[in-house]
Formats: sequence, structure tokens, C-alpha cells
Amino acid sequence: MRFASETSSGGVLEQLFLLGDVPGVLWTPLGADGGRPLIAMGHGGGQDKKASSMVSLARRFVAECGFAVVAVDAPSHGDRPEHAEFSRIATEYEARLVAGGGLAPLIVGFQALVVREIVPEWQTVLDAVQKLSHVGTGPVGYWGVSLGCVIGAPLVAAEPRVRAAVLGLSGAEVSAEAAARITVPVEFLVQWDDERVPRTQSLALFDAFASTEKTLHANPGGHGEVPGFETESTLRFFARHLA
Repeated sequence: MRFASETSSGGVLEQLFLLGDVPGVLWTPLGADGGRPLIAMGHGGGQDKKASSMVSLARRFVAECGFAVVAVDAPSHGDRPEHAEFSRIATEYEARLVAGGGLAPLIVGFQALVVREIVPEWQTVLDAVQKLSHVGTGPVGYWGVSLGCVIGAPLVAAEPRVRAAVLGLSGAEVSAEAAARITVPVEFLVQWDDERVPRTQSLALFDAFASTEKTLHANPGGHGEVPGFETESTLRFFARHLA
């Protein structure tokens, strides 16, 4: 892991890093040492590791909870180079979504890509970050909606370090198989008028989680209109399960 830059404000240290060819960002309390809970954050499609909503939530995790937070760019996003297979699937998915075409073959291919490449990549990031003295080997939580959920569900299912997850804005056709292997507490966000994910698919994905503790948060509005008060719920959720 090579740190490229370091800045601080409001008691929060932000470190940009490169791990292999994976660019990421780590937020921690300024001057911190010793172990603490770690939140892994997955950004949405078309965004990157420093999307404004991600930065705002990450800084609150650090400032209000004393957590560490890590985010990385997904393939073909942010500072990552173009990933031919990822970009092909994403482009065709968008075209079929608009045209109302069948998505099943693309979903199968994307699921295979996530399990084969992206989940091991994230596990390597967790390994590296938890070796740092100001992060340590505390409990891990995962937050990710939309693309962050599609990538996050298989990661949460495969990674025993993750003890709680906030997921959402995704459907069963993409993530049901992984959801059936998730047993940690889950808070799941649904936008009732989501133009990208049919409501029936969202509810089916919630049903698929094997967790004995799972909570559905359904709000009116479209895909990108999650209300701000859900941030407060997210902070309370992770404070309860990781602190």
C-alpha cells in the first residue's frame, strides 16, 4: 500500500492510497492509534470513491463514531483504468434497461466477474488497511447501495470480518444468491418509486437475506432520492453493531 497524499480537516485525516492498481481513500480520526471499527464503503454506478455523499457519510463515521472508513474505485470508475468486461456489461445493461430487454445473461456474467475479481480485491484492501496501526483489526461493517450493493452483497456473504451491512437500491435478480448466504444484521434501503429497480425485485432481495435481524427502510422517491434522515439511521445501526 502506497499513500499518495494526506490532508486533514475537522479532526478527520484523509489518505489517498494505491494498492497494486486499485486507488482508494482512507478516513481516520486525526492522531488516532490503536484498533477501531472499519467501514468499507461501495460507491454507486457512475460515481467514485470520493462522491460527495460518500465523503460526507465517511466523515461522520469518523468524527461522531471514531471509526475508520475505506473506499475504493470500482473497475472502470474514478481513477481506475478501463476494464473491458466491466464496461461492456455496464453499457449493454443500460441499453437493455432502456429498451426493456432481457437482463439475465448480463447479470450472470456480472455476478461471475464480481466473485472472481472484485471480492478478492476488496479482501486484499481490508487486509492491507487493517495492518495499519491507526486502524487495526476491529470489527468491519459494509455500506453500499446500487452498484455498491451489487458488489457488496457477495463480499458480505464471503467475508467473515463483516459483522453488519447497510445495503439497498438493488434487486433479487442481481443479488439473491449472495443474499441467501448473508446472516449478519442488515439494514436495507428501498426507494418505492425506483425507476431502475422494480419494487418487486427490491422486496424479493430483502426476503432473500438469511439474516435473523434485518430491517427494511422504504421511502417514496426515485433511485437517487434516498432521504437524508437515512444517514442518521445508518450511523445508529453501525454504532450499535460495531462499537
